[in-house]
Amino acid sequence: MNDEMNLTPENSQPEQPSQPPASPNESAEKAPTPLKKKLIELMLVSLKIGSTSFGAPTAHIAMMEDEYVRKRKWVTPEHFLDLLAAANLIPGPNASETCYHVGYVYAGYPGLLVAGFSFILPAFIASMLLSWVYVQFGSLPELEGLFYFLNPLVLGVVLVTTWRIGKSSLVGWEQFLLFGLALVGKLVDVNEVLIMLGCGALAVLLHHSIKRKPGTPGNLLLSFAPLPLIGVALKMLLETVGERAWQIFWYFLRTGAVLFGSSLVLFALIEKDVVSRFGWLTTQQLTDAIAVGQITPGPVLSSSTFVGYLVGGFWGGVASTVGVFLPSFIIVAITAPLVKKMRENAITSAFLKGVNAAVVALILMVCVSLAQNALVDVWTVLILFAGFLAMLLLKAQPYMLVLAGLAMGLIKALVL
Repeated sequence: MNDEMNLTPENSQPEQPSQPPASPNESAEKAPTPLKKKLIELMLVSLKIGSTSFGAPTAHIAMMEDEYVRKRKWVTPEHFLDLLAAANLIPGPNASETCYHVGYVYAGYPGLLVAGFSFILPAFIASMLLSWVYVQFGSLPELEGLFYFLNPLVLGVVLVTTWRIGKSSLVGWEQFLLFGLALVGKLVDVNEVLIMLGCGALAVLLHHSIKRKPGTPGNLLLSFAPLPLIGVALKMLLETVGERAWQIFWYFLRTGAVLFGSSLVLFALIEKDVVSRFGWLTTQQLTDAIAVGQITPGPVLSSSTFVGYLVGGFWGGVASTVGVFLPSFIIVAITAPLVKKMRENAITSAFLKGVNAAVVALILMVCVSLAQNALVDVWTVLILFAGFLAMLLLKAQPYMLVLAGLAMGLIKALVL
């Protein structure tokens, strides 16, 4: 029996004539790609995506699928879906984390860093430039009308995003219950992080007690643990550029560590702190920060650069950007080898469903605050509805509305 099992085509058939040596081109195709070349490819492709992708994270992910899967074939379509699912199970911006995951698959941990840095860099540069322009000219009387059209259109973008997230997140009575509880928690001034974590924990309890499904071990919940101690290693560097930069870095590091779902939830988390508690920004400036995130290419979360710049200048913009993105780099680095297990883990799946329900409620409350600042007359209300319908029915991209609002506002500011 063993002899039969050990037979191979080579020893069971007559010896075949030797094959001609492979051509140089065939040998080159079979040779593994050097790491240096992989990193250069990752850098160029990720820079391209980060420079040309506007709007919602779904637009970024669509471009990644086209470049990474269809054109480059670095990952299969099935594997790409696995990576996207993993990005939805952990804190941080989903599009950016998908980029990190592909970088890790293609070139290991160096690829993770290169792909992520290259994707974020164009948005960081654009946000820094717009921040400088805003600080230099935004408060001048002749530019006060620049955001008259833009603010209601940004509100329309946020409302459409909230609607789309809600459609995918609120799919059962459990999610609607958690959504209602999150709204009540926000109305009675419960901390946003506690609302999100509480809804996640309650979703896990509902999963086990009502559905009666046995859970898998919860070891993967460790993936959600924030790792703010990494900031200690950067403290000496940040102290050289000022105490304010350190405060900004630490604040955005904590925020990035508990940021689930859409990047717009960033504003739900920081609104109370930066406007009321710290007095760093006005409500108008926070609205403008959302607009900057929409008009610049790459991840919407780069609007944190704008916030940091307004609060602490150049180094404040650097500190806020590094702080808000660093947790997602760390968490992806930890969880990248566990993609399949995380996707199949019942606890993390239930936890995410609860968090997503809370996310919808928190973003909806941000819309209420934005509406108080953006809707100043009947015309701005009409602009809001026009932008909302353009996105929902005509499939207009968010950056198109933002650019249109800026153009009309600039005309109004210069002509009237």
